Amino acid sequence: MKKNLLIIVSGPSGVGKGTVVKILMNDKSLNLVYSISATTRKPRANEVDGKDYFFIDREKFKELINNDELLEYSEFVNNYYGTPKGYIDKSLKEGKNVLLEIETNGAQQVMEKMKGKGVISIFLLPPSMYELENRIKNRRTEPLSVIKERLDKARKELQLKILYDYNVVNDTPENAAKKIAEIIKENLIK
Repeated sequence: MKKNLLIIVSGPSGVGKGTVVKILMNDKSLNLVYSISATTRKPRANEVDGKDYFFIDREKFKELINNDELLEYSEFVNNYYGTPKGYIDKSLKEGKNVLLEIETNGAQQVMEKMKGKGVISIFLLPPSMYELENRIKNRRTEPLSVIKERLDKARKELQLKILYDYNVVNDTPENAAKKIAEIIKENLIK
């Protein structure tokens, strides 16, 4: 019996993961379900609880950690982010391919825990650091101190690309999504 895939899409903040993932989710041939992460961060203006993230308080998040209910989690810019195990297991059992859009720290935890269990990891790269900086600044959602922190973290994360099965440059979201779709299809027939 063929197992379904857990597909990790990771990369530095501002690389365009969300935009590329939205394009992938519209490709019905990939049989994808989006893994919704839990976070203690406040929602951005366009984000919806239960769709973009499960927005919870720190106390509830710590309960999930203590009860081993997260596949991975991390803390960044004073907020927790994590992937609920139950959602992943349920989706895979239902015959879906689960797309997990997460930062590098979480991706490494998942790759370690799920080694040899139908996981493929894809690192999304910016065309350049200059382009990445522009993307983060153009969001206009964070103060300069947070932007600097995100860029510092991005420089470190880019060095981790060698840990991933595949590297894809996000020159345009459409091209990156097309390349990732090809990678997924190739792995589904293995």
